[in-house]
Amino acid sequence: MDQTSFLPHNESAAGGGRARRYASGRQYELRRGDALAVVTELAAGLRVYSRGGTQLTESYGEAEIPPGATGITLAPWANRVEDGLWHLNGKKQQLDITEVSRNNASHGLLRNTAYMLVEESEFSVTLEAVIFPQHGYPFLLRHRVRYELAGDLGLVVRQSLVNDSQEPAPFVLGAHPYLRLGELPSEELTLTVRARTRLVTDGRLIPRSTEPASGDFDLRAGRPVAALDIDAAYTDLEFDGGIARHTLSAPDGQSVTLWQDTNCGYVHVFVTTEFPGRTKAVALEPMTGPANAFNSGDGLRWLDPEEPFTMTWGISADLNR
Repeated sequence: MDQTSFLPHNESAAGGGRARRYASGRQYELRRGDALAVVTELAAGLRVYSRGGTQLTESYGEAEIPPGATGITLAPWANRVEDGLWHLNGKKQQLDITEVSRNNASHGLLRNTAYMLVEESEFSVTLEAVIFPQHGYPFLLRHRVRYELAGDLGLVVRQSLVNDSQEPAPFVLGAHPYLRLGELPSEELTLTVRARTRLVTDGRLIPRSTEPASGDFDLRAGRPVAALDIDAAYTDLEFDGGIARHTLSAPDGQSVTLWQDTNCGYVHVFVTTEFPGRTKAVALEPMTGPANAFNSGDGLRWLDPEEPFTMTWGISADLNR
């Protein structure tokens, strides 16, 4: 990827002239010490996070939209709604079908939305987008996302939702980062997810039951990514001091960790062989609820008028430096 991909939103391409335009919108560049984050206007996404030149998340080029939903934030639901159909006070609500292959409504209503700048500093940026009332979701909400390079804490992300409607609104918040450790192939890493329960899905990836995490799906002691083929959510996370941590680690002791607070009771683990340019990629998705929560009620929250809600997650790393 050429270095012009990392230009902040107010710089021009080499040689002067008009400002660069990006498929993912304006690029907000944050730097602190050896840390770099690039946040996109599109979907308030995380396009780049690195330390000392070591990439800690999967990325993509300036002419692309996020492959595999890389780094985007998700509201007012994460993951999927079966058939895009749910009921509100006994009345059918039909969302647009955005995962045609499985006939589901996928990843919320802001995936293709430009977020407006609220506040920007050297170390942080805050973006916001409005969810307008529409068929399938008759509520007015604001989703605000704040990224901060917070020194020893690494990258801290706060996603807030405010209900501007006159009635309580249902929601699930989430995010879709993929983690990596520099140029190391992900299949050489070990994945540890300290969760006691796995959600069991059907062929359309809709949860139908839960079971204790066991066998190939038990990641608490760490499993080699090379042996994993997972696209499933976990819950009953092990929190320590109000934080749950999920880690990719290398044989030399280096590691990258996604952490989440107690408002995020679920994490979705997606190990794929279809990420461009990578033989395997690992998404660790913090979520307040699982797929199809609008129908199952599992993890579903209702936000009262004018009430705010915030979930916090982040990425930290131990690079043996």
